[in-house]
Amino acid sequence: MTAPPIALTVAGSDSGGGAGVQADLKTMEALGVFGTSAVTSVTAQNTRGVDAIGDVDADVVEAQIRAVTEDFDVGAAKTGMLSSASIVETVSDCLAECDFPLVVDPVMVAQSGDRLLAAEAEETLRDQLLPRATLVTPNLPEAEVLTGREITDEREMRAAAESIVDAGPAAALVTGGHLDDDELVDVLHTDDETRTYRKRPQDTENTHGSGCTLSSAVAAGLAAGDDLPRAVDRAEAIIDRAIRYGLDVGDGAGPVHHSVAIRNDAARHDAVEGVREVVRALREHDASALVPEVGLNVAVATPYATGADEVAAVEGRLHRTADGMTPTGDVRLGASSHVARLLLAVRSYDPSVAAAANVRLDDAVAAAVDERLDAVEVDRTAEPDADPTEGRDGGTMAWTVERAMTDREAVPDGIYDRGAVGKEAMCRLFADSAAELRNELLRVNAAVVAAE
Repeated sequence: MTAPPIALTVAGSDSGGGAGVQADLKTMEALGVFGTSAVTSVTAQNTRGVDAIGDVDADVVEAQIRAVTEDFDVGAAKTGMLSSASIVETVSDCLAECDFPLVVDPVMVAQSGDRLLAAEAEETLRDQLLPRATLVTPNLPEAEVLTGREITDEREMRAAAESIVDAGPAAALVTGGHLDDDELVDVLHTDDETRTYRKRPQDTENTHGSGCTLSSAVAAGLAAGDDLPRAVDRAEAIIDRAIRYGLDVGDGAGPVHHSVAIRNDAARHDAVEGVREVVRALREHDASALVPEVGLNVAVATPYATGADEVAAVEGRLHRTADGMTPTGDVRLGASSHVARLLLAVRSYDPSVAAAANVRLDDAVAAAVDERLDAVEVDRTAEPDADPTEGRDGGTMAWTVERAMTDREAVPDGIYDRGAVGKEAMCRLFADSAAELRNELLRVNAAVVAAE
């Protein structure tokens, strides 16, 4: 059997399991990389903060690194919390003898505000370890310490990244730029190029360990043979999903979800099968009365979906025929734009919503939905024109959901409208599972058939 890629983390231990060595090893394992470790400090911490820190003797740190590098074929390493000048110097000397890529996460202050790097160690970190780095991953406060300058906008982030690279590292990824309420920015600078990563901010406090997870994901990618830009691209996508679906554990700021990507991939088959089961039930019970002119579609998202390519649906939709209703294509991920984007928009308010369908709207359907479900009517005559960058009719889906959520906290079971010029009247139903959606559709269909 082929041995997996191997990566090394040199960092502190987080007893809360959300950051440090624990986060690094979870991330590496989720990405198919065997993680090894050298513990530099032991912290007593949880989601509320750090209660105590005990440094490991520098000789023991050195012994751990040598034990790993002398026995394992390490493909890349990363450093995290190195709390004292002696530990920084020891780690720098040990890793200088190795020829694998090195990612340095210059951990200085915990998310709770607790200081994790002694002030006298900053110079040692800057002068001895950073010049050996393939990549340095400071957040904004750390970048300000490393450069001695205030950073308030994207231009200053780029300047800071360039300044850090000028001091010796091969590349710098400055993270956490809050340019406005609608965008987060990370900036990667190498000798060859500058890349900008833009992401939507998430309404969550569960971001503990995000820096550790990002840097260890890059190290895992490098260990697996990716070049630096590809490793960073992949890590940026991973951390965006990990924050979006952060874990609400403990009484304080919870951790990001380190294994979210692998768990999402594992559920792709289930999403496809969920759609197929709903389609089978609709055809068996002849729910053709629910099929609109544009066709009916059923969408089921993977549990941690971030895009339409992770939503299963019927290719070409279901259409009414002389024999009832017939799908024009197979079920696959990425088959839908309209219903998939609608489902993703709803999930931005409530990630537990897993399935959606669009059905014909008339008085009988509206009555059945209003009687059995928590439904909201939306006036589409005020709907803006579709954004061409969002794909065919996908750009207005977020608007529809946003309008339906006005003065609401909970996502409704259904959203319907009476149509507009060039827009067919439509009802959309939502559920926490494919099975629940199937049952909702069948109940509505039975009520419509009875009314006829």
